[in-house]
This record gives sequence, structure tokens and C-alpha cells, in this order.
Amino acid sequence: MTMKAKPFALAIVAAISTASFSSTAVLAADLTSYSEPPTYNEPAAGPKAGWGGAYVGADLGMASRKLNPFEGDKGLVVGAHAGYNMDLDSGVVGAEIEASHLGNVKSRVPGGNIKEQGRVAAKAKAGVGFNDTLVYGTAGVALTSFKDNGGTSGPDGWKPGWVVGAGVEQKLSDNLSARVEYNYTMTNDVRSTTAGVTSRTDVRDQVLKAGVNYRF
Repeated sequence: MTMKAKPFALAIVAAISTASFSSTAVLAADLTSYSEPPTYNEPAAGPKAGWGGAYVGADLGMASRKLNPFEGDKGLVVGAHAGYNMDLDSGVVGAEIEASHLGNVKSRVPGGNIKEQGRVAAKAKAGVGFNDTLVYGTAGVALTSFKDNGGTSGPDGWKPGWVVGAGVEQKLSDNLSARVEYNYTMTNDVRSTTAGVTSRTDVRDQVLKAGVNYRF
């Protein structure tokens, strides 16, 4: 190799070495900065309303032809109920059965009045929970027993009808809660007889009651 070619060859070797070192450094930097892709996690389930399970309870209230407590005849309502709720995130659905004594509240029929004596009902329930408070609506079927009053005789046996209502329930502890509920009940085609004249009437009543529940 001539003296002129030698410096040129050394320059080529130095350039190749520098390029190789730069490529190695870049590759090392890429390897150092590489991170694993984030793993996918299932979203957490929404909070439950906390009203699920079986329960029993008792009620005390007032029955009347009209909701106004200062107008019309009234009867003292005493009853018991049992039910089951299911939590659907913040919503609640359930079913309830109840039995009540209606205090012999008077119901108007043509020519007079008959008395409402007792009631059993089966109701569906749906509501929304707000922390320790449940706001709900209810609807179902009811059987009401009537009795004679004065010169007016009522029907024999239990008469079918329907009931709708709404209520608010408040937790007092993990197992105990208190509630206020309003029910409107219609009993269709109720037979009554006054002075020998028989008629059939749709009988309505309204019940406002407070109660306590024990949840298992």
C-alpha cells in the first residue's frame, strides 16, 4: 500500500467504526426504553343497592275513602307482611305479600255504607336505592272482606281487586329499616243490598301506613 492510499484507508475504517458504534447505541437505547403494553382489566362492577334478601315486617296506619285525614270515615290499619328483594346495581326489584285488618272503615254504596274488614294482597315492587334510602313503587292484586253496616248488607266472602302504591324505606341498621307506604285499592263490582234493592259498586279506599322491616 502506497503512502497516499494508507491515510485514505484509515479514514474509511474510522468512519465504519463510528457508524457501527452509533447503530449499537441507538439499538441499546431502543431496547432500554421499550415497555410492555398495558394489560386489560375488566371494569369493576357497579355498587349494589344493599336491599337484597328476604324480610318480614309489621305496619300501623289509617284507611279511609279519602286521603284527607280530616274528612270521611277512617279505620285503624294493623298488618304484617313478608317479601324478598333483589339488587340490580342501584335498582331493586322484589315481591311482597301482606295481610291487614282495615279497622271496619266504611265504604259508600248506593243507599248506605258497608264496612271493609280485612285484606290480603300480593304485590310486585321496584325502586331505586340512594345510599341507605329506598324509594319504590308497588302494584298487585288484593282480596278484601266486607261486612254489613246498619240496614245495608255487603257481599259474602272475599272480593278481588287491585292495588297500587309508593313508599320510602330508610335503613336503621344492617338488618332493620323503617318505611312509610301509601296504597290505593279498587275492588270492582261489589254487591250490596239496602231496603231490598241490590246494586253493584266499585269500592275504593286509600291506606297510609308506617312500618318496620327485619331483613335476614
